[in-house]
Amino acid sequence: MGLTELLKTKEAILPEKYRNMEEAAMEQRVHDIRKELGTSLFIPGHHYQKDEVIQFADAIGDSLQLAQVSAANRAAKHIVFCGVHFMAETADILTMDSQTVYLPDMRAGCSMADMADIYQTERAWTALQGLFGNTIIPLTYVNSTAAIKAFTGRNGGSCVTSSNARSIVKWAFTQKERLLFLPDQHLGRNTAFDMGVPLDQMAIWNPMTDTLEYDGDLDNIQVILWKGHCSVHENFTVSNIEELRRTRPDVNIIVHPECRREVVALSHDNGSTKYIIEAIEKASPGSAWAIGTEMNLVKRIIAQHPDKDIMSLNPNMCPCLTMNRIDLPHLLWSLETIMEGGTGNIITVDEETAAQARLSLERMLAQAD
Repeated sequence: MGLTELLKTKEAILPEKYRNMEEAAMEQRVHDIRKELGTSLFIPGHHYQKDEVIQFADAIGDSLQLAQVSAANRAAKHIVFCGVHFMAETADILTMDSQTVYLPDMRAGCSMADMADIYQTERAWTALQGLFGNTIIPLTYVNSTAAIKAFTGRNGGSCVTSSNARSIVKWAFTQKERLLFLPDQHLGRNTAFDMGVPLDQMAIWNPMTDTLEYDGDLDNIQVILWKGHCSVHENFTVSNIEELRRTRPDVNIIVHPECRREVVALSHDNGSTKYIIEAIEKASPGSAWAIGTEMNLVKRIIAQHPDKDIMSLNPNMCPCLTMNRIDLPHLLWSLETIMEGGTGNIITVDEETAAQARLSLERMLAQAD
């Protein structure tokens, strides 16, 4: 049963009892189940999760890091991944057959990952091969579906993370003249620009119209950017920076490279989630910071560093809506389903797709600094 069909079934609907249970009772029940299951249970939690969920996480980190930690935990039979769908897929790809990966709410998807499905990608690849021949290598951000990771794997390409994008792009250019970067145009553009590729040598592939958006000689194109984006990071704007510079010129601005090029260019610094967290940790007491990334994480950083003046770059920012679908009631439901021997909300990637996706991940790990 596919994800769309599953979401239409009763199995995907939170039972009423969890909607009416008091928070303290839910927390106690989660504590009890964790104690009962012991080392057979592992709960990885992404940085963007709510505090009500992250308090129970056995490991906190970015998506690939959590998938790797899950795979390394051979004692864990049940991996309840508190993140979004593509993250749980990656965990299933890397873990053993004896381990089962669960997603507490199957509605927890990723708008960026959904902007590149395999059918669009195969059509684009055929068209681009027609335009450029065998001169393109595909790269995909880990924020993509298992099918897209598998596509890059079988076509000689690689995954990238926001931490290692530079080294992977550098490697890609030793393989082919051009690269296709999926699905986040902003990370691709920011990375390539920082490595010396001019903006006028970057084109955009529009999957909605199946067209290449570019004015100029096609022979000059080095990077083809998939027209996708993170709905959270696109909400940080030049206006946010200009207003902050006007009212608080003392503030250091640090953003995620999923932000638009002009936002990254005007910021003091940019980097992955891990990079941002470490930059704040190393910052001097009393320093002021505006952070351009997801709001749950920004609030957590603020709470962890009372000695610093920290704020969101966009004061009207909301948390990631799909990430926020994982909440305490869904976490408890998932754990009780495991206790009852149920099979709800299990994430499974077929072996052929998983094998090809592992190729993409392995190439990345072999080349990353």
